[in-house]
Amino acid sequence: MKEFLELRRDRRTVAMIIVLPLVLLVVFGYAASFNVDTVSTRVVGPQAQQVAGELRDPFDVAEVDPQGDEAGAREQLRDGEADVVVIAGDGGSRALVDGSQLFVAKAAVAELAQRGGDIDAEVLYNPDLETSWVMVPALVGLILMFIGTIITSIGLVRERQAGTLEQLAVMPFRPSDVIAGKIAPYFALASLDMVVVTVVGCLLFGVPFEGSVVLFALGAALFLFTVLGIGVLVSTVSQNQGQATQMAMMVMLPQILLSGMIFPLESMAVGVRWIGYLLPLTYFIQISNGIMLRGAPIASLWLPLTVLAGMAALVFCSAVLRFRRDLAPSRPAAKGADTSVEAGGAR
Repeated sequence: MKEFLELRRDRRTVAMIIVLPLVLLVVFGYAASFNVDTVSTRVVGPQAQQVAGELRDPFDVAEVDPQGDEAGAREQLRDGEADVVVIAGDGGSRALVDGSQLFVAKAAVAELAQRGGDIDAEVLYNPDLETSWVMVPALVGLILMFIGTIITSIGLVRERQAGTLEQLAVMPFRPSDVIAGKIAPYFALASLDMVVVTVVGCLLFGVPFEGSVVLFALGAALFLFTVLGIGVLVSTVSQNQGQATQMAMMVMLPQILLSGMIFPLESMAVGVRWIGYLLPLTYFIQISNGIMLRGAPIASLWLPLTVLAGMAALVFCSAVLRFRRDLAPSRPAAKGADTSVEAGGAR
């Protein structure tokens, strides 16, 4: 009876026992698929209209441009505007495939091979379709998320249990100052890990780094600010390190499964896919993939960068507000305690 009563009071554990299996069931039922049903396709060249009419599923022809050429086709792939661009010339057709989208590229190459070779395929940005080439950019985001969410939340909860946060509450610091001071070491540690993982991944697996280092650092900084803010939010709703770990895992699990890191977004059901578009890891993977493999410029990455900037601002502001409310009860109590001591001394 005692154990049942304690379990009833521990609502977070009950939620994990009941909700988490249901979440896993839905996620794996609707998202765990490597089958790609839609390949975003553009057709350019003099015979574009004719070739576009001959393409069937999974090729989804979004644009037909008879005036287009190969240079423009390569630029479209670099900017992530299409998964496949078919160059339909008078002497035959050739398809350029974006190899940085691994599962989409494999589906496209397999379908083109079944057509009997009437359209030759050339895979760009990952010519051998190596899994490591698309996993290393995603793993950089996973490591940043791990440090920013789990390590940060556990560290702040540990300080609350030790009483140091209450000491900061009576000092002349704003909540934003306290949060900035708390996350600064984690930001530095995660940045160091990002550099190490990126360099080792490039050297060990031969993953190229085609784009701008500065642009990559900007995207990583925006993503890191977002996950650090999430870590602070998790710490404010957790009473101990066990609860912080549970909450952080519940936040991380959907991002691992629904961000496109393991299962391609194109293979997910529409409802589940939109959940993936609400997760910060989804946009960092787009940034890291685009910069490392395709050398994408900032003009083609403005959308994920803007979304991450908005997420970082929203999460950080929410963390400051939550942190201020979390520390607010300590301030009057400390003031009252000082008054009672003075009164006791006077008596």
